[in-house]
Amino acid sequence: MTKVRRDRVSTNTKPRIIAARIAPPAPGLRAIPSQAAAATLPWPNAPPNAASPIPRPAAIASNPVCPDPPFAPASCANAAGANSATTATALVILLSVRYLDLEREQEGEYYALLLLACIGMIFMASGSDLIVLFLGLETMALSFYVLSGYLRREKRSNEAALKYLLLGGFSTGILAYGFSLLYGLTGSTSIWEIGNTLDRRFQFVAGRGMADWLLILSFVTVAAGLFFKIAAVPFHQWAPDVYEGAPTPIAAYISVASKTASFALLVRLFIWVFGGSQPMWQGLVAGVAIASLTWGNLAALTQTNIKRLLAYSSIAHVGYILLGLVAGNETGLTGLIYYLIAYAFMTIGAFAVVIVLRQRGIIGDEFADLDGLYQRNPAAAVLLLIFMLSLAGIPPTAGFMGKYFIFLALIESHHPVLAIFAALYIVPALYYYLRVVVHAWFKKPGDAPAPLMTNAQAIALGAALFVTLAAGLYPEPFTRLAHYALGIQR
Repeated sequence: MTKVRRDRVSTNTKPRIIAARIAPPAPGLRAIPSQAAAATLPWPNAPPNAASPIPRPAAIASNPVCPDPPFAPASCANAAGANSATTATALVILLSVRYLDLEREQEGEYYALLLLACIGMIFMASGSDLIVLFLGLETMALSFYVLSGYLRREKRSNEAALKYLLLGGFSTGILAYGFSLLYGLTGSTSIWEIGNTLDRRFQFVAGRGMADWLLILSFVTVAAGLFFKIAAVPFHQWAPDVYEGAPTPIAAYISVASKTASFALLVRLFIWVFGGSQPMWQGLVAGVAIASLTWGNLAALTQTNIKRLLAYSSIAHVGYILLGLVAGNETGLTGLIYYLIAYAFMTIGAFAVVIVLRQRGIIGDEFADLDGLYQRNPAAAVLLLIFMLSLAGIPPTAGFMGKYFIFLALIESHHPVLAIFAALYIVPALYYYLRVVVHAWFKKPGDAPAPLMTNAQAIALGAALFVTLAAGLYPEPFTRLAHYALGIQR
């Protein structure tokens, strides 16, 4: 078995981001401990005594910062995913208290559904079995279906919930079909064993110049189901309507927490399960990323509703994050995690300003509602300016550093054309984000009273502001956090 494995690596048939456990290091590959050392594998949740190599990104070194006994069963990625979910949930709860009072919908089940969604996201980030991952995904999704229609007396909210439910159920069926194909191909629901089997299968088929249509079908169905969850083109249709109709704190929660947890699941499956067949899907993911950048930025240009604009811009941000996965190197994966951290805080900060604008009788999510915000509430206007500049990728904010890491990863992985396309799309993004700033800073105020900010909202906005600026001015702790999530020791 050892000799066969080395022969395979020497032919350079193994993808760039995948490493063999037994083979010696080759250019672009990392040696992984042999079967004899499998019981002490350095990455988390790895099955002991595994007989075949586990697909892993080349970025992940052999001595991660965790886990050490007695915490070996819990991975760095699990901890990072759980912390992200709980942090987002806490911020949304702070933003929801006054909002629900204004809507006269202060009910206990609202917070119970938030916690259920949080639990589902933790399962998505920490699970290593397809069944657990699927249960976590559906726990999150079902909670969001209810929360998006929580304003029962508003037709917009009811419409958003219905669209989300119908399209979400369709995507769930596709994803479940993809999972069933993976089980049928490998006879296991463990992502480690599935990855081992698919890795050997792809090498066997590719070495004979054939196409494995079952493997292709399983990837396409799994990718389609996950692309819906992250609102990537062409599975993005639900996002603008749901963001606009859902309660604004829930729109922020779906945009931030749901997307972060879904990306955690997507990256785990693409790297650990389909990592051995990267040449098969790299072009497809790059196409989806460029399509998301194109449609998200162009559609956002004509929006007059802030929540719809943030929905379309979030589609564009999905394109940037997917490009980090296309690069597939250490910089790309680090940039992906860093971008998710930056995106979470600057987006929730932008939504928080919209929530502050919500007053009795005033919804506060139209551009006209922003007019003269600087004169009515200078602090809110300054915060909105910072978050918009960060979303556009202007230094010295976290959004700029996130895009920098993605562009650097594309250049290092010899994708200069993709880097140029991604950089050019900053121009339309800057235009529609500055439209928001113009309304807040240079338009004359209307008849709306000055928005009031509660202590809870101030805490949430302060946390979002701190991370947005700190990650841009001093990114090293946040890149270390990204390395921690990937299990890389520096």
